[in-house]
Amino acid sequence: MEESIISVKHLTKQHQAEQASGVSDVSFDIKKGNVVAILGESGSGKSTLLKCIYGLLKVDSGEVTFKGKRILGPDEQLIPGHKEMKMVTQDFSLNIYAKVYDNIASMLSNTNVQAKQEKTMEMMRHLHIEHLKDKKITQLSGGEQQRVAIARAMVSDTSVLLLDEPFSQVDALLKNQLRADIKRIAAETGVTVIMVSHDPADGLFLADELLILKDGKLLQIGNPAYVYNHPEAIYTAQLLGNALALNAADAEKLGLDIKTGTAVFYPEWVELKSSWNSRRFEVKDVYYKGFYEELLLERNGVTIRAIQLNRGEHKKNDHVQANITRFLTL
Repeated sequence: MEESIISVKHLTKQHQAEQASGVSDVSFDIKKGNVVAILGESGSGKSTLLKCIYGLLKVDSGEVTFKGKRILGPDEQLIPGHKEMKMVTQDFSLNIYAKVYDNIASMLSNTNVQAKQEKTMEMMRHLHIEHLKDKKITQLSGGEQQRVAIARAMVSDTSVLLLDEPFSQVDALLKNQLRADIKRIAAETGVTVIMVSHDPADGLFLADELLILKDGKLLQIGNPAYVYNHPEAIYTAQLLGNALALNAADAEKLGLDIKTGTAVFYPEWVELKSSWNSRRFEVKDVYYKGFYEELLLERNGVTIRAIQLNRGEHKKNDHVQANITRFLTL
């Protein structure tokens, strides 16, 4: 069994007593070498949790341990933060007037200058930024600055890399490349990555494990595919996959048999074909999504969405046969 490098036990950190903020009674373990994504809407407590793990915030109760030892809070040490961890924040914290090479190399000591140079260049190659080594930070794009910040954080034998909204300043074109780079570096170096994001695609693409936070509470933890297919809360399904939630009365109008609770399903769980249990729907709208289209379907005043892979097959105002092949009752 893989060893846990970080354990969070009954962690509570509230910023304001009169309103819910921060995290409340959160517990989980993180295995060495895993990429973990903490997902949730703004204000769900993601960044608070990350800062508690790093030791930047004093916790109200509970504890965080690293390799079995409690992580000290900012009131217990001269320089806040754990020495085996590095955090990359949204502002990158780079020396904007220094060159790329110097930003990264400055994290290493001068005891062995040749080793320092070799390690710096190796980390730059890992992140495909060796061609930028003589450029100043002010001359770089947001995505390039992001790579420099990650290289700077990882060059000094970091055990845990903490990323706070790592792709917030990166355009869509670079996002997938950067996600792939982080996944590859984690695999090659064995570094444990803990990432905070409001974009579920980051977690689904990158993570070995997802943590779903809502209003400071941990709703679910697990492998991305499992959490996506077996969400334990409506919030999780809607956050990860734009799921639809129908009350019992509306579900019954579509032939779904639930007595209580809410029927939850993703658009891809709606099949567009005629079968013994399909229902007739009217196409209210068609949304172009690139290689597929999303259809807005209506029956008996109830609206659902479905994926259409054969673009143009069904158009607005058409009538189609559709069947909800799977749904969860939450």
